[in-house]
Amino acid sequence: MGAHGYLRYVALGDSQTEGVGDGDDLTGLRGWADRLAEHLARTGPEVRYANLAVRGRLAGEVRTGQLPAALALRPDLATVVAGVNDLLRPGFDADETAGHLEAVFAALTAQGARVATLTFPDVGRLTPLARPLSPRVHALNDRIRQAARRHGVTVAETAHHEVVTDPRLWSADRLHASPLGHARIAAAVADALALPSSDDTWTRPLPPLPVPTRLTAAAGELAWAGSFLGPWIARRVRGRSSGDGRIAKRPGLLPVERRGE
Repeated sequence: MGAHGYLRYVALGDSQTEGVGDGDDLTGLRGWADRLAEHLARTGPEVRYANLAVRGRLAGEVRTGQLPAALALRPDLATVVAGVNDLLRPGFDADETAGHLEAVFAALTAQGARVATLTFPDVGRLTPLARPLSPRVHALNDRIRQAARRHGVTVAETAHHEVVTDPRLWSADRLHASPLGHARIAAAVADALALPSSDDTWTRPLPPLPVPTRLTAAAGELAWAGSFLGPWIARRVRGRSSGDGRIAKRPGLLPVERRGE
């Protein structure tokens, strides 16, 4: 067993935990949970890791579709990150969403797992068109913190740090982290868990970017709306999800392939 003391790590969640934005379906998705597992494996090569996350899943779907499988794997470490798909829906209810997450926290911690989660950055700081969602993000984060305290869940507080809204940490769709963003999320969770060789360097800002002109910024917003916002709305209208027909990429506990950055 490595210095961290974990042998079985199971990740639950949606597209961020699946790894969307870090690789692709042809080359394979890596993502922050894979990167966290690699961190664990550096001091504990016997670590086994499963990733049950599927893109598009709501918090309630994580609870009903992933929690039973996670409990069957009897993890000693689990990460639970979901809720963004909920807050993007017209009928979002922060209490209901957090209630599903709390049920997952409760079940895993009752079985003896160390559980970690994170707070979400304000999407209104990523794109002006998303500013109406800011109160939802704050409401969900507050409830995640409260539920985490009740069950002894570790929270990586990514919401508070300015660097998390740096566009270089996000993919072109502004919903999923870039490879650099996934690396920072993994580092944030490792830091919150106080894993060996972790620290708070993930909070440090990147070198400043040139300030875009108003015309450039407006053109960027229009391009984003046409390329990503429009198709997302169209899927919602048709009742479809990006995760339709998909299954977990790593449903069983397997050895971790350690990769460099």
